[in-house]
Amino acid sequence: MEEALLSRVQNTRLALRAQQIAMIFEEFDTQCMQLTLEQRMEKYNKMLESPFRFFRGSAYLFYYDMTTTPSLFHAPDEKPTWIMGDMHMDNFGAFQNEKGEIVYDVNDFDEGYVGSYFYDVIRMSISIGLYMDEQQINEAEQKLVIQSFLNSYVKQLARFQKKKDDAFTLSFTKDNTKGPIKKLLKKLESCQRSHLLEDITEIQNGKRGFIWSDEVKPVSAEIYTAIQEALPNYIIKDIALKYGSGTASIGLKRYYILVEGQKDAAGEEDLVLEMKEVRTAIPAYFLSYSEKFWSAFEHQGARVVGTQKAMHHLEDPHLAYVTMDGQEYYVRERSPYKKKVKPKHYKSVEDYIVTAGIMGKIAAKVHARADIDYSDVFTYHSEDEILKRIDLHRDLFVESTILQAMAYKKLVYTDFKLFKEWVAEKGRGFSLSEDLLESGNY
Repeated sequence: MEEALLSRVQNTRLALRAQQIAMIFEEFDTQCMQLTLEQRMEKYNKMLESPFRFFRGSAYLFYYDMTTTPSLFHAPDEKPTWIMGDMHMDNFGAFQNEKGEIVYDVNDFDEGYVGSYFYDVIRMSISIGLYMDEQQINEAEQKLVIQSFLNSYVKQLARFQKKKDDAFTLSFTKDNTKGPIKKLLKKLESCQRSHLLEDITEIQNGKRGFIWSDEVKPVSAEIYTAIQEALPNYIIKDIALKYGSGTASIGLKRYYILVEGQKDAAGEEDLVLEMKEVRTAIPAYFLSYSEKFWSAFEHQGARVVGTQKAMHHLEDPHLAYVTMDGQEYYVRERSPYKKKVKPKHYKSVEDYIVTAGIMGKIAAKVHARADIDYSDVFTYHSEDEILKRIDLHRDLFVESTILQAMAYKKLVYTDFKLFKEWVAEKGRGFSLSEDLLESGNY
């Protein structure tokens, strides 16, 4: 009898969490994102690959949980930070800036919004644990890496506050980085700009066009014409529909546009633009409403472009936003140098510690830069307000954030299991990939 009662207690809590997960996925993917069954299938296939992939694709679940979890270190609602909104290990990378330099920085702004800086910090900390779990690195070492990220974040904010560094001019290149990031940047410097064009385009009958594949497919004549009309300042040579990129953004339309006659960041011609559909930022559903921010960035493409401009001191010269067929998009160059540090690049735990430390500095830079220095949405310096919450209890901030990150990481594993069961129960109506069905990893 006692055994049955204990089992019931344990199963009831899991059943309630399973209901929450089902409700949230149905609400956001179906109602808010308006994804078709096919689009949900594509997204869930990717999320089923690992707990880290699941975490990346379920930011709304993260905010649902975190906005009901109090912390001593949250910034007050009246003094929010312009946050990246989806900070995790795979949203940092290398690319070419407006001056032609190869830099390392954050590279995804789709969820940019205003709220407590702590959401970026804790989401990144959780992602470090999940990422390192995939590489079978133990929790003691994971904590050291998260500690490196957090300590670097706080120290860099203090350097901005004391005017030892300028958030508007600080960038991360091969000259001021170490470890895997430095090696990646040095390697990219030797790459030819033409490599991207050679990889995804070819010349036939004297004309360059995209190479068609499972991920790069032709568009209809109607879409081709609509994009030409939306981008009248470019001479367009070819247009493709891009599949398979990202996780959370699966289901949103993404186009590659080959253009000529336009100089890129290095003065070259013939480049690839990316035009991506964008919806309301996920944090906006959960964080306090900022009328000033919404008024400034009513167009969701403008919000994404604004976030990137606020956080990068040298911006992509092709940044723009457009509306096409009633849907909002942003436009940017598809950098031929866009690369990230991958698991194979880490040779030791020290490599993780060094890399996370640089990521902490970058996180501090984007938070400190995107404030009164950039936009009249803010009337204060974010580094001042953040440090007010941290400075008196810096050690406690680090220790409690690590504790919270490790606890939430465990919840992600539980959620991942419940998610797999939910997808299986929904039936093969989601048309899971044959590989997943055969492996039983669903």
